[in-house]
Amino acid sequence: MEWTEMINEHVTIFLSRLLVALVLSGLIGFERELKNHSAGFRTHIMVGVGACLMMLLSLYGFQDFIEEYDNVRFDPARIPSYVISGIGFLGAGSIIVHGSTIRGLTTAASIWTMAGIGLVVGAGMYGLAVLTTVLVLLSLIFLNKLEKQYFGNHMKNHFLVIGERSIQINELLSIFDHYQLSTRRVEIQQEQDGNRRIVIELEKHQEFNDHLLVDQLSQIDHVVSVKHRS
Repeated sequence: MEWTEMINEHVTIFLSRLLVALVLSGLIGFERELKNHSAGFRTHIMVGVGACLMMLLSLYGFQDFIEEYDNVRFDPARIPSYVISGIGFLGAGSIIVHGSTIRGLTTAASIWTMAGIGLVVGAGMYGLAVLTTVLVLLSLIFLNKLEKQYFGNHMKNHFLVIGERSIQINELLSIFDHYQLSTRRVEIQQEQDGNRRIVIELEKHQEFNDHLLVDQLSQIDHVVSVKHRS
């Protein structure tokens, strides 16, 4: 059977599975896009459709060899296994590490899961693919709200201070001491423009007025900007 004949015979299967993979991956990618993550709508669609394509290749791409040679044995799970292990480079590209702060882990996990959904769709397991997509969306949307509501106070608090070389670190820390706030980490980095980038991480379970602290830190001489992240 030639490729053209095989495509004509299975065109409905190919088209339907690729479209289902596009829709399901697009739903998850759209949720990531709404939250301005590095890997969004198009990335998830490409991963889902690409994984589905690899699964279709694994299932239908070697039928000629199998029919022509009786001694040929082919494992249809071989290509999908390489897809799952190889998709990690995309996930790694969406992870941003700055000091002790790591962002993008959830997006990396969604990309990896999206590859699995694409493979499942390519295998024709639509019910499992739809169920997984619904569970992933519920996790991304509702668990994020629960995490902020119940665990928001337990997240690390960072103050990012940009200042000139002559800025006094002791003067910065004295403000936190004044409010009896314990610092977990102080990191100083030299920027290319000659300024200092100072990250002050506070211990957990401490209550404070972040607006007041930002205002007082901004009034220190040689401070260019102050940002609070939690």
